Amino acid sequence: MKKLTFLSFAIVFALAANAQQPPTYAEKLGYPKGARVIILHVDDAGMSHDSNDGVIMATSEGVANSTSVMMPCPWVSEFKKHLDKHPTLDAGLHLTLTSEWENYRWGPLAGKANVPGLVDKEGVMWPGVGGVYFTAKADEVDKEIRAQYDRALAMGFKPTHLDSHMGTLFAKESFMEKYIQLGIEKQVPVMFPGGEDLFYRAEAKAAIIAELKKQGKYTVGMDIPEPAALAKAKQVGEMIWKNGLPVLDDLHNSSYDWNMPDIAHKTDKQIQQWYTDHYIESIGRLSPGLTMVIMHCTLPSATFKYISDTGQKRKGDLLAMTDPRLRAFLKQKGFILTTWREVMERRVKIGKE
Repeated sequence: MKKLTFLSFAIVFALAANAQQPPTYAEKLGYPKGARVIILHVDDAGMSHDSNDGVIMATSEGVANSTSVMMPCPWVSEFKKHLDKHPTLDAGLHLTLTSEWENYRWGPLAGKANVPGLVDKEGVMWPGVGGVYFTAKADEVDKEIRAQYDRALAMGFKPTHLDSHMGTLFAKESFMEKYIQLGIEKQVPVMFPGGEDLFYRAEAKAAIIAELKKQGKYTVGMDIPEPAALAKAKQVGEMIWKNGLPVLDDLHNSSYDWNMPDIAHKTDKQIQQWYTDHYIESIGRLSPGLTMVIMHCTLPSATFKYISDTGQKRKGDLLAMTDPRLRAFLKQKGFILTTWREVMERRVKIGKE
């Protein structure tokens, strides 16, 4: 009898604990309880002709279903023509405050005189996040991201969402405030992981441990601090939601850090096998909720090497997205594919709290 009473108590306690679990943002948007909902998103549209080819192939022939455009870059006009022919493609703004390649650079759309803290000695954007962090003012950041938004509208392109190239807008709280403010003001979703972030936290911790091991500074059991950006993630996410925009539960931003051994000498088939395996393994670890999976699909031509040495890495993303094995895996495991356009439509239907 005592065993039965204890068992009954345990069941009731477990049910009560489960009932107290807050709903994921996916559930708040109307997706089924426990559903794993993903946006398969390709960065860097407009960066180069090869980038455009990769985005187009990944979203038309593969399972990728979202992209964002780097408005200061030279090949935006070409990609806009693709959008004209495919107006339902989920396409946002990859808000750009850096110009990272050595011989292929771009400057701010707001003009050097208006945002002097955003340019380096060449008169173009800083090559790294650090240059922006230590030199730019928040008001300059605001001017530039608004100039990029305005150019998109002038071209007849209404972005489905906003996100941040190289994460620069998350480097400083005052920058992030301008980013979120723009999204709320224009009622355009902003990429922000404001949920439990279980995958993102685990990957960030693993990356820190890997770096410590590389430096010979890691010891088993040592305390690993979480990224500062996650400290207020839930609080910021709640604020974004209350202002009428959808919020991510998690973020998968890992593939750019994957390093396939001797990738330069591998065949496309070998690269596809390796990258698809990694996507299947990592996506399989995602928890219930709405997750954005970020990648950089590119179809590198012979000249892409003069822009970047990441051509094969980016091609790996593309080959995985066009691999029937990945499509079959997502279907078999019951993943729900969505877009920023759809989640905003769902958020509008719910209405502001």
